[in-house]
Amino acid sequence: MPLAPTMQKYILHWGEMGTRWGVNRTVAQMHALLFLSNRPLPAEEIAETLGVARSNVSNSLKELQGWGLVRITHVAGDRRDHFVALQDVWEIFRVIVEERKRREIDPTLTILRECALDADHDPGLEDATKVKMAQVLSFLEMLTTTYGDYKHLPPATLQRFLKMGGKVARMLGGDEADGR
Repeated sequence: MPLAPTMQKYILHWGEMGTRWGVNRTVAQMHALLFLSNRPLPAEEIAETLGVARSNVSNSLKELQGWGLVRITHVAGDRRDHFVALQDVWEIFRVIVEERKRREIDPTLTILRECALDADHDPGLEDATKVKMAQVLSFLEMLTTTYGDYKHLPPATLQRFLKMGGKVARMLGGDEADGR
């Protein structure tokens, strides 16, 4: 599948951004290709289009399926598996945030909670250090609670909420806090 120059630029950049977010470049490029594609693609075509090994495509597709960003579909008259990406940007965002929370934030909260309990019985730990550990735990718990409050809102409501961001900050006195 020949790529239009703009599509190629998008896919290459998405791969670069993926590496900055801790995602394998090929996985990110495949996600971009499948997102931009207007039809399901078989693994062979993905490999050929991106110029990557078929085995790399298989592993990357498994990872994308594990994240819930890509699914298998079938095309009439073709026995091969074809792949499609989620197409709704709000759903993609929700899936990525939920998965990152599950993989990164939840285990961190577990350890921080254990550390908070251990800190009470650790005579070698200074009070100032306990306070810092408690602040991080409190911050992450607040973010997690807030995320839980908002994650089930419909996309249209979230979009309105995000657009109100600056107005809400000013209403709550955000201008004073940053010196404006």
